[in-house]
Amino acid sequence: MNKENYFKISFPSKSINESFARMTIASFCMQFDPTLEQINDIKTAISEAVTNCVVHAYPVEPGEVYITAKIKENKLIITVRDKGIGISNINQAMEPMFTTDLKTERAGLGFAVMQAFMDKVKVYSKPEKGTRVVMTKIIG
Repeated sequence: MNKENYFKISFPSKSINESFARMTIASFCMQFDPTLEQINDIKTAISEAVTNCVVHAYPVEPGEVYITAKIKENKLIITVRDKGIGISNINQAMEPMFTTDLKTERAGLGFAVMQAFMDKVKVYSKPEKGTRVVMTKIIG
């Protein structure tokens, strides 16, 4: 069976919208008839990506978070994008325990968690232009 489908959404970078993103992606994934473990992995990864937008991309006031999800054959490809402050050093940002949020007790594990739960994670960013995180999960 040739499965292809997609959706696009956007919402303000407010913490309350993180649960909306989790439920939206979980509902979209049901086309795959995934296992509970796969759904939980995907929900955890999307939570981390959206939380990064909320906490880091727009530190002064909320901006917009954009999510695109695409099903192609047995792959789910999720892109989470913002137009925030960007990341000056992607390699450093992806190191476990690194965080730029020194005001709270953040662990700096967002990218590590995404990598642990998804099959592939790519990060693209330009300072003052924003960040795009592309995550792939193979289901099937």
